[in-house]
Amino acid sequence: MLAVFDRSVAKCPEALQSPHSGSVSALKDAFLSQQFASTHTGSVNINLGASGLMAYSIEKQNPLLPRLFAVVDDIFCLFQGHIENVAHLKQQYGLNKTANEVIIVMEAYRTLRDRGPYSADQVMRDLHGKFAFILYDSSSKSTFVAADADGNVPFFWGTDSEGYLVLSDDSEIVKKGCGKSFAPFPKGCFFTTSGGLRSFEHPLNELKPVPRVDSSGQVCGATFKVDAESRKETGMPRVGSAANWSQNY
Repeated sequence: MLAVFDRSVAKCPEALQSPHSGSVSALKDAFLSQQFASTHTGSVNINLGASGLMAYSIEKQNPLLPRLFAVVDDIFCLFQGHIENVAHLKQQYGLNKTANEVIIVMEAYRTLRDRGPYSADQVMRDLHGKFAFILYDSSSKSTFVAADADGNVPFFWGTDSEGYLVLSDDSEIVKKGCGKSFAPFPKGCFFTTSGGLRSFEHPLNELKPVPRVDSSGQVCGATFKVDAESRKETGMPRVGSAANWSQNY
């Protein structure tokens, strides 16, 4: 799976940006989507207009960590992996028996967006399994991205030469777009449009970037670790409209 988001939709963490990274413009002349299509047979490309793009392919997927894609009410979601407590989550969110993992993630997001009773970190902790997902809400131009606590699904992110955020389960695709400005997506974390990166395992602690250094001694993106010494505000302030929920926690 692949997603490229404009800075207005998903501002890339500054720590991911490496000087002299060798990055390119991922969206110019459809560069990265063409690279993805050339190496992933039968890929499907979703044009998000000025916000960016999403793409996926079901070819050469791990049968234990399948890829799923769905669009419901202006919400686009790419999901890879498996959720173990599907039956419980269907009941929790009032979904029918045919609902699969990607539908569950979309409904969880919708519950958050529409001022449901759960906090974002609690919603993430309720998802038991091996997964990574990329969600885009075109009605509010918001993103919601996450990976499980153990990093079971290969998942990477980085920034291209124009500061666009690139996400994919294919490290080579991210490297082609971002050069050295890439890193594995942090385990047990979620990222939103304006809320930035947060740990759902340790929601009261800040995350601090740790520079990655390659074999030649050059900085190559950053990993993010929970800062045990830091504390942040608790809770997720409720907002008055669905359009700006992710900007207020």
